Amino acid sequence: MSSTSAITGTDAASTVREISIAHSPDSDDAFMFYGLATNKVRVPGYKFTHVLCDIETLNQKAIDEPFYDVTAISFHAYPYLQDTYALMSCGGSVGENYGPMIIAPHRYSYEEVKKLKIAVPGKLTTAYLTLKLFAPDIETEVVPFDQIIPQVLAGKYQAGLIIHEGQLTYGVNGLNKILDLGVWWREQTGMPLPLGGNAIKRSLGPEAMRVTTKALRDSIRHGLDHRESALTYAMQFARDLDPSLADKFVGMYVNERTMDYGAEGRAAIARLLAMGHERGIIPQVAKLDFID
Repeated sequence: MSSTSAITGTDAASTVREISIAHSPDSDDAFMFYGLATNKVRVPGYKFTHVLCDIETLNQKAIDEPFYDVTAISFHAYPYLQDTYALMSCGGSVGENYGPMIIAPHRYSYEEVKKLKIAVPGKLTTAYLTLKLFAPDIETEVVPFDQIIPQVLAGKYQAGLIIHEGQLTYGVNGLNKILDLGVWWREQTGMPLPLGGNAIKRSLGPEAMRVTTKALRDSIRHGLDHRESALTYAMQFARDLDPSLADKFVGMYVNERTMDYGAEGRAAIARLLAMGHERGIIPQVAKLDFID
């Protein structure tokens, strides 16, 4: 067990602080939160409850009705909610020369794809921000992320911007990768592409923010140290991935960078959001504030 023993007794129970955690129903998030969700990682005086929801909905809720104490967010959304939330220094998904992809039934040049109507998973996603950095004038329409590939195949859209497990499965459907935005971003900046992270509510106070951040880091470490058990747990959220592909997907987005962004990761987040602001995509200047 990755912690000290749990609190027992009625007096102790009455002092337990409940922390709500909202994250995506994806295999990488499930792997990350495995330790906390299964009580393998416990923190005296704290109880963690979990809510599962798609990332674009979580982005919007964190802006409009910030209920959850900890929430997964796209980095693109952070400037809009930075007054209410700070960034946890762990729990991020960072693409190391890979990331969201533009896919299509037909092959297109970069200039041709910029003239198409693209199905996107949400305008607060980092995928959308990076797409607009690549092609500022591209026409887009929001489609639930798990419907993008089916709707492209049905001919409703000429191309789609895919995230999550679709990055590994698009080829099964005979689709072509037009552009990997993680590769494009690396070519432009020399940096990894920071996609999403976890934000924690400032109103919790410094001590609870610190304790909760450490709990998440301990949960990530527990998953990495007990990979087989964590992967078995995560498979229920793997959306048709077989175990080998689920292992590959988790490895892409839960690794040592997830334990801590490091100087390069933090610089990449700052660069991404600064570029978004400079190019008129994000109206606010991002003020990054990490909880260690």
